[in-house]
Amino acid sequence: MSQIRTNSIVPAGGIPAGSNGGGIIQTVHTIKTDTFTTTSNSYVDLTGLSVSITPASTSNKILIFYYIGGSSNGSGYDSIFKLVRNSTDIALAATAGNRRLSQCKFQATSSSHTYFTSALHLDSPSLTSSITYKVQIAVQNGGTSLINRTGADNDNTDAYNARTTSGIVAMEVSG
Repeated sequence: MSQIRTNSIVPAGGIPAGSNGGGIIQTVHTIKTDTFTTTSNSYVDLTGLSVSITPASTSNKILIFYYIGGSSNGSGYDSIFKLVRNSTDIALAATAGNRRLSQCKFQATSSSHTYFTSALHLDSPSLTSSITYKVQIAVQNGGTSLINRTGADNDNTDAYNARTTSGIVAMEVSG
């Protein structure tokens, strides 16, 4: 004989506003398994690292998490990243003089190693239309940013030549 026991059933719309916590209504994700290379000092789309989600209510929030692995063509080159909602930059550092603004970064101190960075942001888009979140990247002048691979990228079984993945997740949280 089968039994189902529960002490709570959450409605499909998540936990109502004003309750002790928000419920996850939907989750979408993208995993990037191929490589990406850029020499751009200006932000460009990190191809393949985007996700689209359509919120059920304007009061709901979107929790976005992304992680990125990569390296550079030499030591000491910074790669910086930012999150974009449709065409609007979000979750950037506060303005400070002429400094570049980013959400996170990594500095490759060796081209034969992989470095990781990640970021988390709770967005309040106030929309019920489709939203695309994407990651953009820029690299320090003179550098080459290499995503999901090392600078060496030798075709052998040594662990330091391993390729990695990067990914982005968006979760709608009831407001």
